Amino acid sequence: MRTAGGYLESVRLQFPTDRCFQRAAPGTRRCASGFRARARQVRRPIFPPSPLRASPAALSAIAPRRAQAPPAALCRPGLDRAPLGGVPWPASSGPGAALWAGQVAVVLMDTQGAFDSQSTVKDCATIFALSTMTSSVQIYNLSQNIQEDDLQQLQLFTEYGRLAMDEIFQKPFQTLMFLVRDWSFPYEYNYGLQGGMSFLEKRLQVKEHQHEEIQNVRNHIHSCFSSVTCFLLPHPGLRVATSPDFDGKLKDIDSEFKEQLQILIPYVLNPANLMEKEINGSKVTCRGLLEYFKAYIKIYQGEDLPHPKSMLQATAEANNLAAAASAKDIYYNNMEEVCGGDKPYLSPDILEGKHCEFKQLALDHFKKTKKMGGKDFSLRYQQELEEEIQELYENFCKHNGSKNVFSTFRTPAVLFTGIVALYIASGLTGFIGLEVVAQLFNCMVGLLLIALLTWGYIRYSGQYRELGGAIDSGAAFVLEQATSHISNSTQAAVRDAVAGRPPSDKKAQ
Repeated sequence: MRTAGGYLESVRLQFPTDRCFQRAAPGTRRCASGFRARARQVRRPIFPPSPLRASPAALSAIAPRRAQAPPAALCRPGLDRAPLGGVPWPASSGPGAALWAGQVAVVLMDTQGAFDSQSTVKDCATIFALSTMTSSVQIYNLSQNIQEDDLQQLQLFTEYGRLAMDEIFQKPFQTLMFLVRDWSFPYEYNYGLQGGMSFLEKRLQVKEHQHEEIQNVRNHIHSCFSSVTCFLLPHPGLRVATSPDFDGKLKDIDSEFKEQLQILIPYVLNPANLMEKEINGSKVTCRGLLEYFKAYIKIYQGEDLPHPKSMLQATAEANNLAAAASAKDIYYNNMEEVCGGDKPYLSPDILEGKHCEFKQLALDHFKKTKKMGGKDFSLRYQQELEEEIQELYENFCKHNGSKNVFSTFRTPAVLFTGIVALYIASGLTGFIGLEVVAQLFNCMVGLLLIALLTWGYIRYSGQYRELGGAIDSGAAFVLEQATSHISNSTQAAVRDAVAGRPPSDKKAQ
């Protein structure tokens, strides 16, 4: 397969990284060195010039489960004593993704391992999701075995990739290969594809007695990929694992590992297994693949997608939410016993006292409940609980106020009192000859009578509720002003009485 040869071009993809486009080993181009923070412009991709840019693309991505040495499948065969080319050999030295292009538009992409000391869960999920979304063959590189947490992380990463894709009507991804390196149980399952498929069939088997969570993980994997395979690789040898000077010389690698590698590489690069990249049933060209890279990375740079969380953080959130919900139920049930349902009207002062009592009871329950994440993590959920309790209290106040008979008839009482007062004032002003003022009072009586009839119709029919609310607000304002004026007058009279002076003397002074 040709690599940089005659047509490796400089590329600029929008990868969110601080160190983009570093040069790797000869013949390769580092197009992303991590997904750390803000985006950088990356040049145009490493795809061959026309006419191959319009050719369908087959992209094989190798995604290590953890940061580890580059897989030998990405190394170009050389002489027995010559270092292998491709990626640099030091363990865990390959952040980002390295891509190769060939005349047949076959692209190999090696991504950085997940869960290293510098990558967040979002970084790992984004890298894995991008490689899965843009590849026709995704090679999931694992060490020694396929553990349950490997499958759970695969479920998280593939679901994160599926969120960024448009609505799809088929399985979103094509081929997934579990590449298990350093396989230590050849006496149970032989090295290679046949043993790997037998092992994978058993590991992904769905049984009735399994927990629902375990069944969902396996069903999710089958629903996401059109084809799932597995290949078991032996350990490459102690010199490969322990020597700091190892540079890929074939003589330093165990013969058994090289034998299996000679089976694996032809299998992966077999035209029958190199599927053309398809998205929702449509074949993707090299030029189109670049556009998909740009579109997907732009999505992950935005805030539309939820941020993936670690299992500890997700568990701590669920734990605190459950404690807050339990405390909220305590407050709600106690308040229901006091003023809920068909309970009689309660004085606002007594209701407020019960609110404070039950609120403290709920907060004490929340604080005593054992929660993950620590006090600082739980503080946000405690504040949210207090806000929700305050909203419940306001609703209980409204419900309790609706039981007050005077509150129910406050608006018609104010309107009727106004009608009577204005009618009497109209009669008195007419009697003393102030006809214009009397007519004005009569008009106001008519308006209040119309308002009273309208309010009654609204309460009966349930229509024009905005108008009914305006009438209630106006009546409440008039009542408040009248009550305030009467209260001020009463207080002034009391002060004058205490001072020993009648109100008339004070006015004369």
